[in-house]
Amino acid sequence: MILDLDIGNTLSKWRLKDVASSEIRSRGGVWTREEWRPGADIPDLDVVSTVRISSVARRAVLEETVKLLRRRVGVVHVAHSTSEALGVSCGYEEPERLGVDRWMGALAGYHLTGGCCTVDCGSAITIDFVLPGGRHLGGYIVPGLRLMKDSLKLGTRNVAIDPDSEADSLLLPGRNTAAAVNHGIFMAAVSAVNRIYSEVCDREGVALPLLVTGGDARVVSRGLRVPHALWPDMVYAGLEASFPLTAAERAGRLSGAPRVPSPAALEKLRASLALSMLL
Repeated sequence: MILDLDIGNTLSKWRLKDVASSEIRSRGGVWTREEWRPGADIPDLDVVSTVRISSVARRAVLEETVKLLRRRVGVVHVAHSTSEALGVSCGYEEPERLGVDRWMGALAGYHLTGGCCTVDCGSAITIDFVLPGGRHLGGYIVPGLRLMKDSLKLGTRNVAIDPDSEADSLLLPGRNTAAAVNHGIFMAAVSAVNRIYSEVCDREGVALPLLVTGGDARVVSRGLRVPHALWPDMVYAGLEASFPLTAAERAGRLSGAPRVPSPAALEKLRASLALSMLL
């Protein structure tokens, strides 16, 4: 079995993947903490032959995790952001400072589409662009839904937005404090993504496929005005592309890859952007 780990600032997610069949056997997640230990946190390591890790947690957390895993597992691969990989050139002046989860998403998105905008809706919402030809432009980081809610200190942090809510209802004024906060942060998040996507596509002269992942992806997806695809396994797919271990991965087939809709016509994006600027 392959154990894939996506260690975030808030949550550490894992999945077990069968080497022979390339099927996902199980998944889970735990809160990231300074001393991350196996046991109840992750599957039985006796069935694991290889580990692949993407981590944006503190260096000490990653080092302790790798040290512990290498005592039990034969091979541990750790992803790092680099100046170039898999046909993508990093847009950061210091590539090693780009969050590796964003880099994995960019690599996976480019592998799937040949040029894309990737949006990861986690503690922060990150938005990255890779042009056809593989030039990563860099990206944007805005506060995520939970971070915005926590910053307001209005006692609503545990009142989550229902991911099945209709977008129209979330656009209405809230009629109590919790609703007002939820609707406000929803508007702020989706407005940022919509505007940034349109602005960059306009400036670069290309309408890019839009891929969305992360814990709040289903919520943010409700308010996006352009065609897009949800890809929960996008960071894992970057690990697959970087360290292919199964026959399917070596053939270029990434787990959970969605059917990506054609992006909106560039002229339509520009017209919508012009209208929003007039308003």
